[in-house]
Amino acid sequence: MILHTLNTVITDGSNPNFGAVEVDLSLLPVAVITLMAFLVASLQLIKRSLNFRKYWQLYIMLAVPLAYFLLFRYGPMFGAVLAFRWYRPGYPLGVEWRGLEYFEIFMRDPQYWRAFINSISLSLLGLVINFPGPIIFAILLNEIRKKKFKKLVQTISYMPRFMSTVVVVSFLSTLLMPITGIVNKMMGTQIHFMEQPEYFRWLYVFSDSWQFMGFTAIIYLAAISGISPDLYEAAQIDGANRWKQIWNVTFPGILPTVMVMLILNVGRLLSLGFEKILLMQRPRNMVASDILDTYVFRMAFGDGTGNYSLATAAGLFGAVISLILVLSSNYLSKKATGESVY
Repeated sequence: MILHTLNTVITDGSNPNFGAVEVDLSLLPVAVITLMAFLVASLQLIKRSLNFRKYWQLYIMLAVPLAYFLLFRYGPMFGAVLAFRWYRPGYPLGVEWRGLEYFEIFMRDPQYWRAFINSISLSLLGLVINFPGPIIFAILLNEIRKKKFKKLVQTISYMPRFMSTVVVVSFLSTLLMPITGIVNKMMGTQIHFMEQPEYFRWLYVFSDSWQFMGFTAIIYLAAISGISPDLYEAAQIDGANRWKQIWNVTFPGILPTVMVMLILNVGRLLSLGFEKILLMQRPRNMVASDILDTYVFRMAFGDGTGNYSLATAAGLFGAVISLILVLSSNYLSKKATGESVY
């Protein structure tokens, strides 16, 4: 009802001067964002111009990642205006102001809320299983005293990270084939694991664990290496065993890193691996595998109509929720532990 009322007010054509106001309103967010970005960049440039000659090598190194974020992260933000306008090919910013019409459409769509619930449930399951996994793995690796064995374990655990997602899904499909798959042969069954919705979440989460746990553990191993050896020596003098040293020295030492990673993971609750989900998706498991990213993709390209405005509105709504989650988790982390991203 609120969306309908706002949309009626915004798109009311009774005003004879509405056509002139329409373009201004649609481009206002873009203009404000552009102006703010220009002012901030100008102030930063003036502030740091005195140090440019001294640190020019660092600025050159910064140019490539800065250009990447400007082109592929901040640049596409201007397209968010399509969530409020009707898009037609040849008109990058749309041709007609529609207000909140597209938000109303996807909010009335049961498929959207199915995708929303699937995204939340799949992300929470992955957070519960995959977030503590690399922490525990890094602590266990740190306790290994034989360097050759430790390097061997590290190398084996890092390797899956460099495998293509297509290869990982193909490997998973081969293992789980109903007739020729190793898993079904060992169990003496012929279950179509990849097509059953009840198995989809577990397959996705545990395959992620296998692929990324070793590589993510590098971050925590780096944090552990920064802990002073004097703290361990003091704990040994006090009579602490290995478990107490882990609990009272290692874990508090990596807590800031853990909290930062937790905040970043919470911010990605609605942004799952689109490519992997799409490759694992089957018509029979759509009930569990359809997430927000695949919903947006299907709205934009799947049915052949190219409803880019509806897809943009759905994506923008998810982005706003992700922003709220990041800000909330950062605030709670700062209040509870004193650690935060900013």
